[in-house]
Amino acid sequence: MTSAAALRMCFVVLIVWLCAVPIGSLRPATLSHAGAVRVEAQGPDVGTEAQRESGRALYVKNCAQCHGEKGDGVGYATPHLFPMPRDFTSGRFKVRTTPSGALPTHQDLVNIIRRGMPYTSMPAWPDLSDQEVSDLAYYITTFRPDFSTPEGAPTPLELPGAPGSTQESIELGKKLYVETGCLKCHGNLGRGDGPSAPTLMDDLGQPILAANLTQPWTFRGGSSREDIFRTMTTGLNGTPMPSFVDSLMPEQRWAITDYIASLSGSVDPGYTNLVVAKPVQDPIDLANGAASFDSAPVARFPIIGQVTEPGRSFHPPATSVTVQAIYDAESIALLVRWHDMRADNMGKNGPSLPVPLEEEESTPAGAPEAGASPFGDAEVPADQAAADPFAEAVAPSAAPSEFSDAVAIQIPAQAPTDARKPYFIFGDAQNPVDLWFFDLARPNPLQFTGRGSANVALNDTGDVTGVASYDQGEWSAIFKRPLAVSSGAPFASGQFLPIAFSVWDGFSRERGNRRGLTVWYSVYVEPEVVVSAVGPMVRIALLILAIELLVIGWVRRGHYGSPARGAVGGDQPAPTRA
Repeated sequence: MTSAAALRMCFVVLIVWLCAVPIGSLRPATLSHAGAVRVEAQGPDVGTEAQRESGRALYVKNCAQCHGEKGDGVGYATPHLFPMPRDFTSGRFKVRTTPSGALPTHQDLVNIIRRGMPYTSMPAWPDLSDQEVSDLAYYITTFRPDFSTPEGAPTPLELPGAPGSTQESIELGKKLYVETGCLKCHGNLGRGDGPSAPTLMDDLGQPILAANLTQPWTFRGGSSREDIFRTMTTGLNGTPMPSFVDSLMPEQRWAITDYIASLSGSVDPGYTNLVVAKPVQDPIDLANGAASFDSAPVARFPIIGQVTEPGRSFHPPATSVTVQAIYDAESIALLVRWHDMRADNMGKNGPSLPVPLEEEESTPAGAPEAGASPFGDAEVPADQAAADPFAEAVAPSAAPSEFSDAVAIQIPAQAPTDARKPYFIFGDAQNPVDLWFFDLARPNPLQFTGRGSANVALNDTGDVTGVASYDQGEWSAIFKRPLAVSSGAPFASGQFLPIAFSVWDGFSRERGNRRGLTVWYSVYVEPEVVVSAVGPMVRIALLILAIELLVIGWVRRGHYGSPARGAVGGDQPAPTRA
């Protein structure tokens, strides 16, 4: 046998031997260090046993109350939460950098734990260390076996950097927003009021709200252009929000992103604690509507759930209200606006309507019947959907609610003489509130006196009048009242008065104590600018002084500037006697 043939024989024997021996048994002795790193890097990233155990302790302490000890989304707080806590065992994770339907990466989980999900029960955890957040993310992977398999190991999508936004891109995005059917859920102006919005459900049969694209501070997963583009690319697993990675080119997704970013102009709500009432010269005319308030600054206040008294609303659909105020010589008027998925202006509402206890632990009303499309649209035939992924479908209409939308303003019944205010939930026995309540199924507001949520009585003096209108996802309600009334706190120029607001969503069966509300803020009646008499007086005095100086100067010039008498050919002065 030649040396070449012998070498080939040895090579064949080596290959056969390598194929017969388990690879795992070779790693310590025969595989290079570089090869071992490469194999491990391609495997699932589920952390070490010590890291997962550390994460388990954090989970039991901070997370199990909502997500359940088994990670199935069934904790003792779950019945009160909307949207429902994430079921980690299902493998459906909304915010990811991975393809639609895929599991999130370890960094995706870390990001959500760190940032939270705005305007849900999932808070941010800024006080946890980076190691603790990482360990917690590793423990969450134990609830879904797919995280530990090579097939389930998530691979993030390539997300290009953000190009500069241009007016042309925004215009293209607006066109694509319509063509791709975004407005069916999010509405013409992005306020979450599309025709499909009242019927939307996730794939677990739970009702779900379309995002209000004009309020990016409420976006789950972030409000930057990069965050919006990621959501357009990956979709939100388990929800009606699909991935557009296969149907839209990157530049088209960036165009829609730019259009969405243009709908608000700000990523921050700009919450404040003061309404400034501006003086106006003409008498306030309710018929002029919101146009009368053009000169008044806009104040935005956060809406929170009424969770203290029975009838609780843990997650009201309204997240904020904006308020403007003006006053004339006789009256003050306040314009209150908020976004609502639809106008429920039938049925009834009231500040003291009872709410059965079982409704505190039930799914919000308005969900479609079981078996309805999770996308809130009529079913599209498979062949049609394949031919046109954006095929139009008629959205089913949600049943009308027996309760109407409503809004209220409350002020102390008497002007406070110290820092103490009435209890912010409709006052208390010692400190009642004057409640202006507008059932938006009625043409005019009513007045109530509140001495606590269980003691609200009609006290309609006729002092408060108003008008209301609904337009493309936004309610506008105007209240008008005399500055001073025989019974009630006056609005005085240069003075502050406590003020608070409540909003009821009829679609969600809110009424009585089940509502969104604000804490106490203040309204300041800005004094009218009066022209001071000091200025004109000073100007006149200066003018007179100037005239006097001119006259004096003219006289002096005439006296000293003329020739001396008799200096040339004139009379000589008489000699004086010695």
